[in-house]
Amino acid sequence: MSRPPRPVRLAPADMLALGLLGLRTRPARALLSALGIAIGIATMIVVTGIPASSQAALLAELTALGTNTLQAMETPDAEKEEKIPESAVGMIRRIGPVTAASAVANTHSRVRRNDRTAPDDGGGLTVLASSLDLLPTINARVHAGNWLNPATADFPTVVLGSVAAGRLGITDLPAGGPAPQVIIEDVPFTVIGILGTTPLTPDIDRAVLVGWEAARTSLRFDGHPTVLYVRCDEEHLEAVRGVLAETIFPERPGQVIVTRPSDALAAKRATQSSFSVLFLALAAVALVVGGIGVANTMVVAVLERRSEIGLRRALGATRGQIRGQFLTESVLLAALGGILGTTLGLLATVGYAAWQHWPLVIPATAALGGVGGAVLIGVLAGVYPCVRAARLTPTQALATV
Repeated sequence: MSRPPRPVRLAPADMLALGLLGLRTRPARALLSALGIAIGIATMIVVTGIPASSQAALLAELTALGTNTLQAMETPDAEKEEKIPESAVGMIRRIGPVTAASAVANTHSRVRRNDRTAPDDGGGLTVLASSLDLLPTINARVHAGNWLNPATADFPTVVLGSVAAGRLGITDLPAGGPAPQVIIEDVPFTVIGILGTTPLTPDIDRAVLVGWEAARTSLRFDGHPTVLYVRCDEEHLEAVRGVLAETIFPERPGQVIVTRPSDALAAKRATQSSFSVLFLALAAVALVVGGIGVANTMVVAVLERRSEIGLRRALGATRGQIRGQFLTESVLLAALGGILGTTLGLLATVGYAAWQHWPLVIPATAALGGVGGAVLIGVLAGVYPCVRAARLTPTQALATV
């Protein structure tokens, strides 16, 4: 007794050709179906990329409010037998999460516009000795002139805060003429720069800043800092704050006051959490819509091609081959839509972010998951249609011819 012939196994290339057959014979339907998937994938990328770019812009604004900045200073009523050590800034920089540290010191000197004003008229301004790395630490900028550098910091030169410049009547610096001067403790100091407004440190706005060494030689400054500015990684801000006083003044940590984190940090963290939930929700909706479109297309394709299914089954095609054909077609259709949708979504996100002058941020999960998500959609959406097509017997399928 002879055995029935074994069904021929289709090579992957043959299965791919069968999957492409339905797309080639119905190009208009395939294009419209792929377009529906593409719109879903593009929507997923746009609704995650544009809010992510907006979030980055918002977080940058919140960061500018000092979310990663701390200040430390002596207590007003502290005993002054011992002052904050001169090595405090160097000790702070040894803390791992700290990215920048700087210091200023009150020289307890008076500044006058010229030698004809009253010696005791300081105009409510403070003369501070400043480290050279102060500006990047407090996120300040120079409005006119230049900041102190290693050459000018050793000589009697000053940089004025924005409020101090207005009170001293020096609102700008001549480009080619002689630089104005101010009098500090009967010593003339040349004004080489004017700072812009510093919202994070209003005390700097009302300050006259001199170099550390110039303050030592001209103003009898003892070299001990009075206010220290610290920038660190936001996620470690509370930990840095917890060890800052002991690091600055190990002998008398109770003599150091450390400011609490900015309220903007709490707002920033809440914003990050809210945006993350929003991204996931929007991406899920977009993927579900795309999956429904693919499933609908494949169900209709099975109904329209029952005669083809019946003929192939009558010629010896197995149920597995029928399932493979329609599943391959579903995956190819979804992949085509995924590639098109990812391209459209990236272009739309880049264009909108550039128009709004936002930093461009495209979540990697959205960009890389565009095609991958589309393929997954194709697999899930094609399971039911391909199983339904495989269950058709040749007589059932050919009865519709």
